[in-house]
Amino acid sequence: MAAVASDTRPPPDYAQLRRQQLELAARVELDDALVGLPERIAGIDTGFEDDGRVTRSAAVLVDGRSLQPLHSTLARQPTALPYIPGLLSFRELPAALDALAQLPEAPALVMVDGHGIAHPRGLGIAAHLGVLTGLPSIGVGKSRLVGDYEEPGPQRGDHTPLFHKGRQVGWVLRSKPRCKPLFVSPGHRVSVQACLPLVLDCLAGYRLPEPTRLADRLASQR
Repeated sequence: MAAVASDTRPPPDYAQLRRQQLELAARVELDDALVGLPERIAGIDTGFEDDGRVTRSAAVLVDGRSLQPLHSTLARQPTALPYIPGLLSFRELPAALDALAQLPEAPALVMVDGHGIAHPRGLGIAAHLGVLTGLPSIGVGKSRLVGDYEEPGPQRGDHTPLFHKGRQVGWVLRSKPRCKPLFVSPGHRVSVQACLPLVLDCLAGYRLPEPTRLADRLASQR
């Protein structure tokens, strides 16, 4: 009877990954590298296939004036880690970086479906990606990871600040009436104040801003 192959890799050192997060979070810059919405924006989103064994990341390059998609890429890689709260970027980032690198031109801004500095150690996937690539980045999360806030008003554009440990780390944005709010936070080379208007400028009638909405459709196989 043939032997069943087993995964002989050592288990991940989660304590080391958390230390690495803190080191990378110290490199996050919150000074604005942009003046207004740039001509080229990339949206990034990640999903999973084969019961989570394959990570599927999509990158969509969008024209900053029309918000129309210009190019899209897909990257599939073996999933690097199991799901561990607070360490999601290490699970998703290898495929996300691969998808981003396949775009025919580098964006001036990356919007990531996930969080920026609104993270327990200040390094959500948008901040992690920004530090590694040097690109300005913003996290647009569908649900809260950390922080306290008051519910924003019911109209498109209504927003309230998101605080974590006494510091503002982002915004809670009603992007569409009668929809749950989004959690917007800077990733890298974008300030807390600037990340909100940049996301508002990318709304086109849907809950999600166009760059991450288009990436979400590809990553989710819809």
